[in-house]
Amino acid sequence: MFSRAYRTAITLPPLVWVLVFLLIPYALLFCFSFWSVSPAQSIVHSWTFDNYRELLRVNVYLQTLFRSMWIAARVMLFSLLLGYPLAYYLSFHAGRRKDLFYQLVIIPLWVSYLVRAYAWKTILGSDGVLNTLLQYVHLTQHPLDFLLYSPFAVVLTLTHIYTPFAFLPIYASLEHIPPQLVEASQDLGASPFQTFWRVILPLSIPGVVAGATFSFVLSLGDFLAPLLLGGPSGIMISNIVVSLFGAAYNWPLGAAISFCMMVLVVALLFMSEKLEKKWSFR
Repeated sequence: MFSRAYRTAITLPPLVWVLVFLLIPYALLFCFSFWSVSPAQSIVHSWTFDNYRELLRVNVYLQTLFRSMWIAARVMLFSLLLGYPLAYYLSFHAGRRKDLFYQLVIIPLWVSYLVRAYAWKTILGSDGVLNTLLQYVHLTQHPLDFLLYSPFAVVLTLTHIYTPFAFLPIYASLEHIPPQLVEASQDLGASPFQTFWRVILPLSIPGVVAGATFSFVLSLGDFLAPLLLGGPSGIMISNIVVSLFGAAYNWPLGAAISFCMMVLVVALLFMSEKLEKKWSFR
């Protein structure tokens, strides 16, 4: 239907954009990961595996990576526990208020990330809203130190920020379930729980997998929430990358960590795609 010149004119700009701003930076990141830093703080363009050996030799990097994955896993779990019931209610029980509730879920995405992070810092601080309330009702005699500058604060903040990203694909998958299947299950005498367990939940698995992937990957690469609310015990792997590219000026080691994280994320995306295809409804 379209000429070759028209298709080329449409296809070429996005391909150039991806090449210049995605593939070339990834290639440079890959190259930097095999270089080193001289004592004079200059990049030495000699190929070596020392950066990857240091990742395996220094325990702090692996410990921080596992801590980051553990925090991301908890954020993923809590996001699904909050997002799935909300998506289920909106799909099957909200009725005329569905659009209103959907907008209420989407509205937090319009607010700046920093505003939401600082809001939780205000709530969880020693003189914050939560500690003040607990002392006012005499549930505690002094501020609770674990509420702020801890993994708890990081998990809570990231769960609040990324729950909509888990909710949206789950809601989309529930909306695409044919109503005839639910009606047929009810006509055959299945209870509401049996209908949910045997019909709705299996058909919504692709959305659950997509939502879990979004929340886990986005949490794993986050560095602002740990920086603002994490403290020493809540530092994640992205904070180390930021410090290596910044104050430490060790770009090769930071590139090696970044490339390993990118490989991990790509592997997770590939696995989630396979699971979505396996559980998708046809």
